[in-house]
Amino acid sequence: MSDSDGKKTLGLRGGARSGNVKQSFSHGRTKNVVVETKRKRVVVPKPGASKPAAGATAKPAEGDPKKRPAGISDAEMERRMKALAAAKAREADEEAQREAEEKAREEERQRRREEAEAKEREEREREAALKAKAEEEERQKREAEEAAKRAAAAAAAPAEEPAAAARPAPKPTAKPGERKADREREDRGRTARGRDDGGRRSGKLTLNQALSGGEGGRQRSMAAMKRKQERARQKAMGGPIEREKVVRDVQLPEAIVVQELANRMAERVADVVKSLMQMGMMVTQNQTIDADTAELIIEEFGHNAVRVSDADVEDVIQTEEDKDEDMQPRPPVITVMGHVDHGKTSILDAIRNAKVVSGEAGGITQHIGAYQVKTDSGTVLTFLDTPGHAAFTSMRARGAQVTDIVVLVVAADDAVMPQTVEAINHAKAAGVPMIVAINKCDLPAADPNKVRTDLLQHEVVVEQMSGEVQDVEVSAHTGQGLDELLEAIALQAEILELTANPNRSAEGAVIEAQLDVGRGPVATVLVQRGTLHQGDIFVVGEQYGRVRALINDKGERVDEAGPSVPVEVLGLNGTPEAGDVLNVVDTEAQAREIAEYREKAAKEKRAAAGAATTLEQLMAKAKEDENVAELPILVKADVQGSAEAIVQAMEKIGNEEVRVRVLHSGVGAITESDIGLAEASGAPVFGFNVRANAPARNAANQKGVEIRYYSVIYDLVDDVKAAASGLLSAEIRENFIGYAEIKEVFKVTGVGKVAGCLVTEGVARRSAGVRLLRDDVVIHEGTLKTLKRFKDEVAEVQSGQECGMAFENYDDIRPGDVIEIFEREEVERQLT
Repeated sequence: MSDSDGKKTLGLRGGARSGNVKQSFSHGRTKNVVVETKRKRVVVPKPGASKPAAGATAKPAEGDPKKRPAGISDAEMERRMKALAAAKAREADEEAQREAEEKAREEERQRRREEAEAKEREEREREAALKAKAEEEERQKREAEEAAKRAAAAAAAPAEEPAAAARPAPKPTAKPGERKADREREDRGRTARGRDDGGRRSGKLTLNQALSGGEGGRQRSMAAMKRKQERARQKAMGGPIEREKVVRDVQLPEAIVVQELANRMAERVADVVKSLMQMGMMVTQNQTIDADTAELIIEEFGHNAVRVSDADVEDVIQTEEDKDEDMQPRPPVITVMGHVDHGKTSILDAIRNAKVVSGEAGGITQHIGAYQVKTDSGTVLTFLDTPGHAAFTSMRARGAQVTDIVVLVVAADDAVMPQTVEAINHAKAAGVPMIVAINKCDLPAADPNKVRTDLLQHEVVVEQMSGEVQDVEVSAHTGQGLDELLEAIALQAEILELTANPNRSAEGAVIEAQLDVGRGPVATVLVQRGTLHQGDIFVVGEQYGRVRALINDKGERVDEAGPSVPVEVLGLNGTPEAGDVLNVVDTEAQAREIAEYREKAAKEKRAAAGAATTLEQLMAKAKEDENVAELPILVKADVQGSAEAIVQAMEKIGNEEVRVRVLHSGVGAITESDIGLAEASGAPVFGFNVRANAPARNAANQKGVEIRYYSVIYDLVDDVKAAASGLLSAEIRENFIGYAEIKEVFKVTGVGKVAGCLVTEGVARRSAGVRLLRDDVVIHEGTLKTLKRFKDEVAEVQSGQECGMAFENYDDIRPGDVIEIFEREEVERQLT
């Protein structure tokens, strides 16, 4: 407020005063904090009072009644001015006093710090002296025990000699507690000396009595004795002794889990979490923190942080070469290669006396198999059976990379074919020896010499042509020449002198991988070096896990697998790619870091490959998309190798006018998310040996998405090729007319196994085709032998009714299986 003359009126101003306070934290950290202190107002003016103008004195105010507040006398005004001056003087004195006190407190802190350092030095010196004294006491105690033993051995010596020998040597001046212990020992010695000869032996001190404290029963351990001595030293010093801090170099990646950070620092997880909470981060031990935060924590705990790049996480995988003295003989790995339907699997079946070919649709090997065979001479051989179809070229290449010997199967009636040439090239690229097995020699049209002559064109010279490549004429049907083939393989393996080190961390290659219902991701691994044990932590490609179970080629669970042994590995967190390398690591955290790094690198690589980086590339891609018609499809298969082979076959289909684009490929049943992607892209879904689950089927019916099922890769490739080129005028389409669930299985004389079924959807017809599904995977495809309602043979059964079904030439049915009923019809198809 101001009066009419423009001068400020008299008043008091009480504001906040600021200052700096220095706070001290643990590990030598300090922080300056700004603190505001409000002044105490001494004079509270009345509502009408105002502050005097700057430079004005009280005298003019007294003489000028207009500038004085109403009702205030001269004496009252003078008293107020004196009170204001006294308050200012007191504030100045208080400020000076506070500064003096702050200075005194700082000097006191410095003095206490110096006293603490001096006390710490004194404690260290005292500890060293006490340790030396304890060592001296131990030495004297040992000398006393040795003297007692010597006295016991010399039984004929006078009684005073052992007493004199057992008497402890004079000691330097000790503290009261130590003097008390010395007096107790002297009292025990006097008691022993005071006994007569008859009690002299009973008073001897044996080692067991010394360790057990003179009491019978359980003896005290050395660790307990050391802990007792440690407590005694701490008590003598007046408090616990802090152990010397071990400073560690902590490897720090870009991101790290809190628990792993604590393990690397060798600190308690609770302490690390507490420190993070003090920094304002509410985290748990399983959460991930960034490298900068982790570095602050490492420095706070007194360790050294060593930054490492993302790629350094793979350095934990052991890559050193094995020493010659550690190497031991291992079985050879033989890969069977050749053209389609030349009899590769049949030869292997004849060798192992098993029938694998009967389980393959159309007699074609769809998956890579690995088997171990023991010959009559006791030699163990590991066979890899690779499919011969051209779409599995990459799988066959992986087989050649892990193999030692290639058995090239050539049919005597068909000679060298395109896939035969591919197998020869793969074997040459891998640098492995080859053995030619000329199969089907029992057929009338067989001409082994033509096979040998055709192989000359591809630089494969067999022994009968004066070359070095062994050739054997065999017949998988009659068993002719199989023994000679095994002898040739054993001879070749002996020449190679195959060895490996089984006593190291395991390393192997994934032959095949699939997502199994009930067991999760399963990988068929061929161990190449080391021994894989149950419980080992491993990383394979972009996946990791712990070995939950190992299953050999006979379906038996084993505890370990050595070099050249194929096993199924359970315990992965995801399905790896066929051909990935498996490496055993020390901790799960290391495996997770490596897998996450590889996954991130793979995503970046795929993104870089799919992105056009320059303007010219963008324009060329846009022009290409305008002129080329695309056929988008989705592919789901039962195993990874089949999905990869189908994708590669799809990439080869097309020309400058049309091409096939695989939107998504995966392993497992067709799901609702697959149907959603197909609807958005206008693409059909192709299932290879898998089926859609119930939600996916309903979604496909509602959204009009076409789902096609295949069990032979030929049919899938041919259909897509025909659809892409527009050559297919009519196609055989399957209409699913019903589903039935098997409730019970009965054995009927003359018929075999009969399934008691409940038709859950649609209708079951006698004339329709059927498939048997187990966990949405096709087990069998065929026709019905019988369809009965009660005891009568019927043509069809409606939904919700029970019936009996029997398959033609197939009995492996179980309760819970689903029967899929379908009809085939020809449908005219036009490409849009």
